[in-house]
Amino acid sequence: MKKILITGVDSFIGSSFEKYINENFPNQYDIDTVDMTDSSWREKNFSGYDCVFHVAGIAHSDNGKITREKAKLYYQVNTRLTIETAKKAKTEGVRQFIFMSSAIVYGESAPIGKDKLITKDTPVSPANCYGDSKVKAENGLHKLENENFKVVILRPPMIYGKGSKGNYPLLSKIAQKLPIFPYVKNQRSMLYIENLCEFVRLMIDNNESGTFFPQNNEYSNTSELVRMIADAHGKRIILAKGFTWALKILSYINPVVNKAFGSLIYETEMSEYRQEYQNINLPETIRRTELSNE
Repeated sequence: MKKILITGVDSFIGSSFEKYINENFPNQYDIDTVDMTDSSWREKNFSGYDCVFHVAGIAHSDNGKITREKAKLYYQVNTRLTIETAKKAKTEGVRQFIFMSSAIVYGESAPIGKDKLITKDTPVSPANCYGDSKVKAENGLHKLENENFKVVILRPPMIYGKGSKGNYPLLSKIAQKLPIFPYVKNQRSMLYIENLCEFVRLMIDNNESGTFFPQNNEYSNTSELVRMIADAHGKRIILAKGFTWALKILSYINPVVNKAFGSLIYETEMSEYRQEYQNINLPETIRRTELSNE
């Protein structure tokens, strides 16, 4: 039985992973969590765990310039706390460390009307402190890994599911209220939380190491996504063409517009794995997310 320590209490990803494992693989894994919000975690004995799944971090919630204090917090939590946790894990005999990085290490989405395809050869190019703090954490972790301490770095795109935060809940609210929504031709890589949980489980089972790029097996289109959300609630929404020009203008005023309607996709081949983890297709992920939130 694999023993797993989740570093970060009440996080969306950590809580979802624990629930997924307990519901689908009862009595096959032993999972504990530790709170990282104060220094008490340093007293926790990591020895005896096969894997530390590090989900503690400051999420990207800023648009535009941020304060010096907020920038410092990104590096303090996302970089230094991550590396300190990994050093403790390595010292106390843990053999695998899984770190939640992000597609944000490649910068922001392409502007509306442009494409952004990420391949394995695409260099990291963080556009803000959040992305840079993740890159620096990755670099620090690479220095620690060896044959006895394996590091898994995950760079997922937008993660969504019951209880998620960020752009998806906003789109869900819009889909349930508006009778009409602009149609924009874009593509987004996304990752449903249960598909992520299965991927993490396989990383642990196979004692993997390296950098991985899990995503759903289908790209999303923002407008079609809104339509699917509306359908899940039995509502009809009209997707109206001809508003792309207005959204382009609006994107210069509010960068959130590009986040919602811009494009950012991973090349499908870079997300393939030798075992299946993309078990739930896009329409079903929307149905599960929306109906479970009612």
